[in-house]
Amino acid sequence: MLCAAALGFGAAYAEDTHATLSSPAVQPLVVNHEFSLENGLKLLVKEDHRAPVVVSQVWYRVGSGYENTGITGISHMLEHMMFKGTPLHPSGELSHIIAANGGSENAFTARDYTAYFQSMENTRLGISFALEADRMRNLSMPSEEFVKEHEVVMEERRLRTDDNPRALLQEQLLATAFVNSPYHWSVIGWMGDIERLTVDDVRGWYHRWYAPNNATVVVVGDVHPEEVLKLAKQYFEPLPPTQGLSIPKDAPEPAQRGERRVTLKAPARLPFLVMGYHVPVLRSTTIPWEPYALDVLAQLLDGDASARFTRELVRGQEVAASTDVSYDAAARLQDLFTLSGTPAQGKSIQALETALREQVRHMREEPVSAAELERVKTRAVADNVYQRDSVFYQAMQIGVFDSVRLDWHLADTYVDHIRAVTAEQVQAVARQYLLDDNLTVAILDPQPIDPHHPVAEGAVGGDHVR
Repeated sequence: MLCAAALGFGAAYAEDTHATLSSPAVQPLVVNHEFSLENGLKLLVKEDHRAPVVVSQVWYRVGSGYENTGITGISHMLEHMMFKGTPLHPSGELSHIIAANGGSENAFTARDYTAYFQSMENTRLGISFALEADRMRNLSMPSEEFVKEHEVVMEERRLRTDDNPRALLQEQLLATAFVNSPYHWSVIGWMGDIERLTVDDVRGWYHRWYAPNNATVVVVGDVHPEEVLKLAKQYFEPLPPTQGLSIPKDAPEPAQRGERRVTLKAPARLPFLVMGYHVPVLRSTTIPWEPYALDVLAQLLDGDASARFTRELVRGQEVAASTDVSYDAAARLQDLFTLSGTPAQGKSIQALETALREQVRHMREEPVSAAELERVKTRAVADNVYQRDSVFYQAMQIGVFDSVRLDWHLADTYVDHIRAVTAEQVQAVARQYLLDDNLTVAILDPQPIDPHHPVAEGAVGGDHVR
């Protein structure tokens, strides 16, 4: 599963690095050229000539966060149907053509966008453009293919969510923490809604959102921008835009006025705990430094083997078998800062919750030391440098920022903003947001497992890949 969230915000840091805060400046994520075609399509091109490869990604500004009750999961359903052919390229032919040309392809649906991508030898970019332009406006969506893929998606829901107690718990956390926001449901959608989706529903969603004036094409690799523009004009510019495209208004989440709790009883081997606090993101904040301070706070708590949760709760008190902290500053809407964990053998879920709360209290009441803060910043810089080595990651970072309607230049300034975070700012966001009245607690109460119906208890993620 590809996780598009946290591209530089809350990403796992490398365990071993010799980078320091005095390291040379990070190579800018320069988009050499930004173009707009006559039909509204945006094209972003970044040159990287280290290898004769190119990554091409088409980003549509639509995902589960654009849906409404009754049709949850429709964006993910459409993603599956995008591989079912056009009059020019029947079902399965796109993947066959990409593979025959030595490339790889896939797609994923997230809360705020849906993306389709190919990695190929740099002279084959025109092939990628031709195929993506064709299915941007000419998808066949035959009823018989929908029936088959509909079953596939429902089975995916059963395997990845219904039979995965941690995924179910995460879903319950979102449904409890969010009242008005479309983040109330998961990307896969509610099973009752998925079951009732029709091919006409999905066709309508396709015609509404899949258009050049709601898309950005990101190209990174061994290319020349003017040649990429020429290809884009050849294949994408003839496509008609959607007239009267209406962007939904942001759904503000009302302030929470008291702790919320939910308990999920499900077959599982171990109990599990998730605690979520409402926090601002880059797009919603009124104080620009807060998302960066929250990112640093996440890394102080659980960024690596030296972070507080691992040091104090896993190795020290031995109250936790595992812990995790998650925060995505590049979300479109206000999000959650989540703490999660599994109690150590012989320890209760209540003991783990108490220990996590105590660590949060320390962050509110005691400023982090200069040495600890510098260590986290050093790892943040190193991680950002290493991730820039990936052509695919560079394209992902550009696409994510653009798709949530953030200036993609913010990606270039990430390291500078992290370096500027102070101990006082970390303490300030902990005091402002990590409060009991702003908290939702979700607890997995494990039930006996049917030996004939195994469960999955792996990592839980938000995006859904075909």
